[in-house]
Amino acid sequence: MSGSTAALFQPAKVGPYELKHRVVLAPLTRLRCDSEGVPTELVSEYYKQRTTEGGLILTEATGVSGGAGIYPGGPGVFTDKQIEGWKKVVQTIHDNGGIVFSQLWHAGRATSKDFKEDKSQIFSASAVAIKDTCVFTGKLYEEPRAMTVEEIQQVVQEFAQAAKNAIAAGFDGVEIHGANGYLLDQFINTSSNFRTDEYGGSIENRARFLLETTAATVEAIGVERVAVRLSPWSEFQDMEDETPYETWGYIVSELKKRHPKLAYIHFIEPRDDYGRKTQNDTVNTLDPFREKWGGQFISAGGYTTKPELAAEICEQTGNLIAIGRAFIANPDIVYRLKNGIPMNKYDRNTFYCPGAAGYTDYKKYDEDVKA
Repeated sequence: MSGSTAALFQPAKVGPYELKHRVVLAPLTRLRCDSEGVPTELVSEYYKQRTTEGGLILTEATGVSGGAGIYPGGPGVFTDKQIEGWKKVVQTIHDNGGIVFSQLWHAGRATSKDFKEDKSQIFSASAVAIKDTCVFTGKLYEEPRAMTVEEIQQVVQEFAQAAKNAIAAGFDGVEIHGANGYLLDQFINTSSNFRTDEYGGSIENRARFLLETTAATVEAIGVERVAVRLSPWSEFQDMEDETPYETWGYIVSELKKRHPKLAYIHFIEPRDDYGRKTQNDTVNTLDPFREKWGGQFISAGGYTTKPELAAEICEQTGNLIAIGRAFIANPDIVYRLKNGIPMNKYDRNTFYCPGAAGYTDYKKYDEDVKA
């Protein structure tokens, strides 16, 4: 396979933007912002290192409000300081030829009241706690309370306002985080949603919050600047759904019917080996969702442990391929993939630590050779 002709290195379109290749920096929580959720110069350098001409960057999960439960060191996009901080990051990416979307996020029950501005009880679809220890508190996850309908509508508007703020910061678009066991996903999955109102029970009801959030965000900034991330088989943070093909099939069908010009939809592969207890799942497949959508599609999950899959899946599907942990350790991963160069190994111990170690100190290939 020639690097110059492989599908992975062919142009693609995301909304109104022209990409020069299909390798995407996956959204990766790194917790290097300051105590007010403002991206620092170090954050700017991190993204600069991973920017390529015509390449798509997806930012780390970014809180939509003071109530989103941002982890210490995580970013927000709801204060003037945060918006100004992101402006510098975005400008750096644009100066180096990249395209960047902000991933908008609300933690729901996957946080602590200590991380909310008003220290109020965390909330979710239902009063069901994650049965695990929170890595950021060292304690068992707190039990949430079920959100009121008024609170749901408030969060919908928080996403829409955060999208406007992201555009004000210069972002090319936003990705709504509807995956990985965070708030919108907590409504979708049967393991965490036991409501009996219009936001619970049927697939249509459990998908309502996500679809309303998408509609409000589209109205706020325009459909071609909006994308959605989804994870039918995540298992992370106690996620499980009784009918994943039917549930996410409905969501994709509704997104296609209501917003066919979304920039893309972003799905996590069932073989994802980071958040899943079920390792190397090759029984389930994203193919039905790809076929239903028919538009630009990003596939993520399992590409770090098997980087050769990036070219293989792209060749088969034409998808964009989002890579996470390997992109952390290889800021020049596009060059390495194109030229068959071995990858640096990542250090999990530095994923969420402050400072440059394991963040901006990974060497590019030419630097390794000189060393």
